[in-house]
Amino acid sequence: MDARRTLRHRAAIVGVGETAYYKRGQSPDLEFVLALKAILAACADAGVSPHDIDGFSSYADDRNDAVRLATALGVKELRFASMQWGGGGGGCAGAIANATAAIASGQAECVVVFRALSQGQVRYGQGGAALGYSTQAAPEITGEMAFPVPYGAISPAQRFALKARRFMHDHGVHQEALRAISLAAYAHAQKNPRAIMYGKPLDTAKYDSSRWIAEPFHLFDSCMENDGAAAVVLVAAERAREFAQAPAYLLAAAAGSDHRHAAPSHSAPDYATANYKSVSRRLFAMGGVSPADVNVVQAYENFTGGVAMALMEHGLFAPEEINSVLTVENLTAPFGCLPLNTSGGHLAECYMHGMNLVIEAARQIRGQSCNQVPVVDVALMISGPMVAPVSSLLLGSEATR
Repeated sequence: MDARRTLRHRAAIVGVGETAYYKRGQSPDLEFVLALKAILAACADAGVSPHDIDGFSSYADDRNDAVRLATALGVKELRFASMQWGGGGGGCAGAIANATAAIASGQAECVVVFRALSQGQVRYGQGGAALGYSTQAAPEITGEMAFPVPYGAISPAQRFALKARRFMHDHGVHQEALRAISLAAYAHAQKNPRAIMYGKPLDTAKYDSSRWIAEPFHLFDSCMENDGAAAVVLVAAERAREFAQAPAYLLAAAAGSDHRHAAPSHSAPDYATANYKSVSRRLFAMGGVSPADVNVVQAYENFTGGVAMALMEHGLFAPEEINSVLTVENLTAPFGCLPLNTSGGHLAECYMHGMNLVIEAARQIRGQSCNQVPVVDVALMISGPMVAPVSSLLLGSEATR
């Protein structure tokens, strides 16, 4: 890759912040207030004045306007505002890429990437409008959702279960592999006081006896719905050592979609995929590292099947190794060979559309995780599998400079 056209070591995360996390609809604050609280926490973590922020980056139809945020925070000059396309969390790492590109190109000096949800105020992903059809007396279905909705494939669980089941059939994946992803997340949450499922352990019997949502997804294969907010502060890499915390350098960020990947309509020629085959190739080429260099992974769990697909498509194991690699022992920090979602992830910490996973990746680089892996020089964060577009992120320690 041309060194003049890369984001490698062009920016670093120097601050992370989050609110308390709540069950869906239980936040005492409106979404905008949550966003402000997380941003202020990230600034305090970095030792940055909120007045010095000059850019904002978000994703997935975010409702918190950058100009309004800048006004509330007393930003001296707003120089950059961006939102990554796509619904859900597929654009989380893409929003980090946009912020880094703004810094690298001189459009901004200090950019915040954030996510905020308050579902007592706005119910994310519910109602006819979220599915692409009118809520009038005679609903009209438009766009890609016109394909699956007439056949009853309306919810994300229903739609993604089809892809996951095909993937499991094609590669001989056992249900135990999905169970291991869930059990590891819950095990990590028991050491994370911020986690929604802190103090609520999960075992094999409880997982196996839980109700089906849409086979192969049990209740505990499915992400939660939560309120809260999370944010990170990025600056140019050459300034990163000026701040209060150890920096997490951006090694690479890539976004996009594979050839003719039509996520909702189920018409892609490559059906049983999380949509990362081209994105992961570009990610590792930009980062100058290989999958073998990754010390810890934070992977967006909309559903556990998508995690298994995404891990394989990032080259972390071969298809024939899935059942032997995806075990609780291998996925659990500190000593598993593939520590996964070490804060509890979306299954057990909080469903914050990927931003809590970015924060956990940065904490692992810093050595500040509740489930710290002994040596972390390279952390991989994977945004929303099985949607389009998707994105991924590689963060590195000082050792990668």
